[in-house]
Amino acid sequence: MSIDPSSIVYFEWGFVRITATLVFTWVTMLILTVAGLLLTRNLTDENNMSKSQSILEATLITMKNQIKSVSQQDPGKYLPFISTLFIFIMTTTILSIIPGFHAPTGSLNTTIALSLYVFFAVPFFGIQSLGIKNYLKEYAKPSIVMLPFNIISEFSRIVSLAVRLYGNVMSTSVIVIILLGVVPFFFPVVIQLFGILTGAIQAYIFAILATVYIASATSEN
Repeated sequence: MSIDPSSIVYFEWGFVRITATLVFTWVTMLILTVAGLLLTRNLTDENNMSKSQSILEATLITMKNQIKSVSQQDPGKYLPFISTLFIFIMTTTILSIIPGFHAPTGSLNTTIALSLYVFFAVPFFGIQSLGIKNYLKEYAKPSIVMLPFNIISEFSRIVSLAVRLYGNVMSTSVIVIILLGVVPFFFPVVIQLFGILTGAIQAYIFAILATVYIASATSEN
């Protein structure tokens, strides 16, 4: 039984490889797109708003409060990026309970890609807030001697974010597979539900760490 969805190849022709990682990433994005269109098609600012709009607004307000609490800055400009990361990871975790669905976050390729988004978002927001000159000066603080160490620190964030998320998803998958061979039904279901809980925690941690990195790059010290 394959654990890493990147090892499952549905189609291959020359250098073109369609793996489970790619397929289920697009499936997740399609589901989120359709859900987004359905949830936002009848938005209103009146008191008699629908339950779906109430839930959507409550979710966004919670995310904004979390980002503001962590960054101590206006969360508006970070909300689309941070919330997209959280919702994508959380959705793949929830969908993983469906038989035959391979969570894209179970592939190191996906977790590295998500970490790279954060890696490039940090200087993007940093330059946007401080200007390129002031942002680059941050790498030489507290002295020019720290320049190479600060640069290495930026790259180490990619590794830590990617491996943390990948390790969590993979460990749950391995445990489920082992228990399927020992106890056919009950315990694998329990572990799968536990995996959803830990996946939600990892999605939260990933989003919070991304917020911390961006806030650190955009704060005026």
